[in-house]
Amino acid sequence: MAQGLVALLDVEEIDTDLYRGARRPGGEGRVFGGQVIAQALQAAQRSTEAPRIAHSLHAYFMRPGDERYPIVYRVERDFEGRSFATRRVIAMQKGKPILNLACSFQTPEEGLHHQDAMPDVPAPDTLTPERELLAALGDQIPEPLRAFLSRPRPIELRPVDPRQLLKPEPRAPSQSIWFRLVAPVGDDPALHRAILAYASDFALLGTSTLPHAVHWLIDDMQTASLDHALWLHEPFRADEWLLYTTDSPWAGHARGFNRGRIFTSDGRLVASVAQEGLIRLRSPKAGV
Repeated sequence: MAQGLVALLDVEEIDTDLYRGARRPGGEGRVFGGQVIAQALQAAQRSTEAPRIAHSLHAYFMRPGDERYPIVYRVERDFEGRSFATRRVIAMQKGKPILNLACSFQTPEEGLHHQDAMPDVPAPDTLTPERELLAALGDQIPEPLRAFLSRPRPIELRPVDPRQLLKPEPRAPSQSIWFRLVAPVGDDPALHRAILAYASDFALLGTSTLPHAVHWLIDDMQTASLDHALWLHEPFRADEWLLYTTDSPWAGHARGFNRGRIFTSDGRLVASVAQEGLIRLRSPKAGV
């Protein structure tokens, strides 16, 4: 599964600053937003020479991607400075843009440093993997959803405080989850940044639904990422445990705003995330 994700994110250069991202094998539905972000980042990285490394990206989703087709990425080299460079990437399917991404690169240098402290949470080896939590629900989940949720995944997730999926109760809009690639991969830092970009779309949008005791699994909800921002602070490995802690300071008008911080197991803050998404409840909850 790990090598499958590596292959999925390995965009193919088809012309100067023009790349093609593979479709997920067997995919038939909507493309996962993290896949489009990660492939767009890979396209931007392929157009930029070392020693510059990506330190931030900002993306807007415009249309849902279709898993039946590959995605074409066009890179624009907007700026080449002494210390920084910027790239703009347009993701296309069937002649229409589905995502715009801007990415900034910097030549590494030393500077002032401080960071937030990592939350005090249980270690990942003391927690139950999410796949086992889902398996325990058994036939309480309808068959089509059960098949979707039980399929092998390249990223292992271990929630610190798992939410109740079938009978959710209102809770504070914050959560933490450990994640890592299911198997080791090579040492290419650009690949590890792309994998983290892919994983940064997990669990984030759902944070804004926690106070409202709703979940897409049991409620008639329409959810979708509207935009996504990622700042990459420090080196890391995506095949080692990372803690993703998220919170949602606001929701309203069928949108939820979410923030995330990603730490290594030794407490280094390696990335920050922000996202606004659609959280439209299309029919009232029973008893509301």
